[in-house]
Amino acid sequence: MVEIFPSGWRLQFQQHPRWLMGLLTTHRTLVLVFSIVGFALVFGWQTSSVDGLAFFRWGTVARPSPRLRAALYNLTDFGGVGDGKTLNTEAFERAVEAISKLGARGGGQLNVPSGLWLTAPFNLTSHMTLFLAEGAVILGIEDESYWPLMPPLPSYGYGREHRGPRYGSLIHGENLKDIVITGHNGTINGQGQAWWTKYKKKVLNYTRGPLVQLMWSKDIIISNITLRDSPFWTLHPYDCKNVTISNVTILAPVSGAPNTDGIDPDSCEDVLIENSYICVGDDAVAIKSGWDQYGIAYGRPSTNITLRNLTVRSVVSAGISIGSEMSGGVSNVTVEDLIVWESRRGIRIKTAVGRGGYVRDIFYHNVTLNNVRVGIVIKTDYNEHPDDGFDPKAVPIIENITFSGIHGQGVRVPVRIHGSEEIFIKGVSFEDMSVGLSYKKKHVFQCSFVEGRVIGSIFPAPCENLDLYNEQGKLVKRSMSQNVTDIDYNI
Repeated sequence: MVEIFPSGWRLQFQQHPRWLMGLLTTHRTLVLVFSIVGFALVFGWQTSSVDGLAFFRWGTVARPSPRLRAALYNLTDFGGVGDGKTLNTEAFERAVEAISKLGARGGGQLNVPSGLWLTAPFNLTSHMTLFLAEGAVILGIEDESYWPLMPPLPSYGYGREHRGPRYGSLIHGENLKDIVITGHNGTINGQGQAWWTKYKKKVLNYTRGPLVQLMWSKDIIISNITLRDSPFWTLHPYDCKNVTISNVTILAPVSGAPNTDGIDPDSCEDVLIENSYICVGDDAVAIKSGWDQYGIAYGRPSTNITLRNLTVRSVVSAGISIGSEMSGGVSNVTVEDLIVWESRRGIRIKTAVGRGGYVRDIFYHNVTLNNVRVGIVIKTDYNEHPDDGFDPKAVPIIENITFSGIHGQGVRVPVRIHGSEEIFIKGVSFEDMSVGLSYKKKHVFQCSFVEGRVIGSIFPAPCENLDLYNEQGKLVKRSMSQNVTDIDYNI
């Protein structure tokens, strides 16, 4: 037993009453307890979020910080040359091979210094940090002959643009764990202009590849980098778990850059996307889970996804989309503190008969729409199918969609909810909505085949399909018909 007090004091304490000894023992216990609690609080504060306070924010999404690695390498250690002309594929591959041997020790970090690092596609490995220094640019080679072909995604059964194989991604990974892509705002540039031109000329025989694609992987952190000019979808986590994407900038031309979605979580679970700016040639974020009968058979939903503090722009498509490939199901999605500016659509859910699956328990809160043609869209006739094998009886379910704190200006059509006899939309709720209109025509709040409610007063006036409640939650007026159709695609 370890002695706390000097031995000369022992006899004196033995001569004191038992109550004093009990008090001192209790005091020592309390000191020990408070010390442990204090250490835990300080440790939690130091290891939580960047500002050191997230440990005390109950209810926020907890995410791990990037870990320190056992080994640190520079790309130049493996023969890399950052002149924008030398092909560095082998240098990247040698570096990844070296790191792959360090998993038991915690992995390794590969630093990409300032410079232009031309490369063909390469794979990552588990327990790896890819760090892009300030001024570092990884350039994807434009010649598609350097891009490997891969099988179609199992939940799509189709290359998405062509039957058969598809091109792989510039930076790729499968069945990995503990992946970090970060830096001092270095850039991964897919040099997509050549791909877009060939796609429009219809001279490509296979579906274009994403810029970054991680498949069947978990514990992923992507932060503090710029992704630009992807040949196809920019960042595509596929069937992944525990994904954090924070402080990223994603760019592509707003027109002439087809299908350059920003971030597409696809059949993913536990995803956080935050504090980012996305301006691309298609959807800024599109949550997916497989396409028609292939997605139904694969059966992996996208669930537990949080999007917060994003600024997005999409002149061609939408700021935030769910679908249209959602056949594995999408649920428990929260979108909050979102700004959509100068876009064709603000937030959109899109599906069709044949998709199957479901979209349910979706929450939009504190959304600002500035100069947007259509603010909120739910579309059920997005009839694009991989082949004729889809099941026309596979009808998707759309239910429990909540909109609160929807504001903005310069919006042509604030709401367009287009349900149908086959796909009846249930449980839609609006509260605290005030959107300035740029088009002075009646029925700018458009609905068909939808059931739901409006809480309190909102602007513009809601469609007749929705029940009206006061701010205390008391029913004021029941809708006479949820089947009323008032959809005008000419405005």
